[in-house]
Amino acid sequence: MHTPFDLSGKRAVVTGANTGLGQGVAVALAQAGAAIVAVGRSAMDETGELVRTAGVPFTEVRADLATLEPISRIVTEASASGRIDILVNNAGIIRRADSLDFTEEDWDAVMDVNLKSTFFLTQAVARTMLADGKGGKVINIASLLSFQGGIRIPSYTASKSGLAGLTRLLACEWAAKGINVNAIAPGYFVTNNTQALREDPKRSADILARIPAGHWGKPSELGGAAVFLAAPASDYVHGIVLPVDGGWLAR
Repeated sequence: MHTPFDLSGKRAVVTGANTGLGQGVAVALAQAGAAIVAVGRSAMDETGELVRTAGVPFTEVRADLATLEPISRIVTEASASGRIDILVNNAGIIRRADSLDFTEEDWDAVMDVNLKSTFFLTQAVARTMLADGKGGKVINIASLLSFQGGIRIPSYTASKSGLAGLTRLLACEWAAKGINVNAIAPGYFVTNNTQALREDPKRSADILARIPAGHWGKPSELGGAAVFLAAPASDYVHGIVLPVDGGWLAR
């Protein structure tokens, strides 16, 4: 039975799908019926097993989005078995240091992955979505730092703020062409990126005390928002940045 949240017959590319939020999103899209093309720097065996358990095809594309070099290959390999209907830009890195000590190397590394490669991969995929007139869905993984400043992560905050703006710009350009561009802003989830925070007793306690839901998010708890933004249910939704944060921004 088809529902507004059914992704049967669709193909989704998810970057950074080897673990954490990317894995959670990939599995949720697979459970909704979408075939998954997982893009990442390292092996994605666990993600592949979880996706295949959902009964849909899984393709792995090994690529490092620190540069633009692999983008054309990603699109070619991802399209080999069918068109790309959904793109989830999840790959991202973070570097922590006081702003007075922050280096150009750490600035450039984060901006290259989180913003530059995201834009140019989206551009390349959008060209294929427009070529046959069928459009598609683009979901950017933004952050609470798209709304707030944070501390000791200047390039991450800049990149995620930029990604929110880029989401709105692309929505304005492509909505009438059949491409929905939206973003999800995760709160504090249990991932590799938050390991340092969770291992700092004071910071972890301070963060947890502010989350109305009372717990750090699990990657699986991001999946529903991704399914919504990938599915026909969101066909008239363009340019939003949807917080999935346990109520953090409401407090």
